[in-house]
Amino acid sequence: MSVFTNPASSSREQGQAYTAAILGLLGDQDPMAVLEGTAAKVKALLKGLSKEQLMKPEAPGKWSVAAVVRHLADSEIVWGWRMRMVLAHDRPEITGYDQDAWADRLRYMEADAKEALAEFEVLRAGNLRLLRRCGPDDLKRHGVHAERGQESVAHMMKMYAGHDMLHLRQIGRIVGA
Repeated sequence: MSVFTNPASSSREQGQAYTAAILGLLGDQDPMAVLEGTAAKVKALLKGLSKEQLMKPEAPGKWSVAAVVRHLADSEIVWGWRMRMVLAHDRPEITGYDQDAWADRLRYMEADAKEALAEFEVLRAGNLRLLRRCGPDDLKRHGVHAERGQESVAHMMKMYAGHDMLHLRQIGRIVGA
């Protein structure tokens, strides 16, 4: 199993490995700049691809470009909820979710990539609007993730920026295959 597979049933050690790997992808890049640029980069990667190319999985049992974009849109919903809970409540519980269960049960392999991208763009714009209005104290607010422990808004920004980078690389790899 890849370190980037992060089912809701992960152990604390798996959660820590996932966090380290995601943050490693971000490195010293500005998370806000990554978050602001992801939608345009996804759009550029999708430009000119046929429906067949968008729907073709990377390999048997792997996601297609369309599935990855659907995952990005759904992840943006999750992040938006988590961030709003942390900003509005004191130390809320942050639940995990099993991305593979979502992919299966929400039929990611049937996703329309352009529709998912449009959804992602709108959701990301709303989350960025909220982040731009956060002050330093807001960024320090935290919740308690079920698998990974305490996470601040600033930390979540880094996690989602690294998550973006992971999936931008994945889309690039699928397109190049």
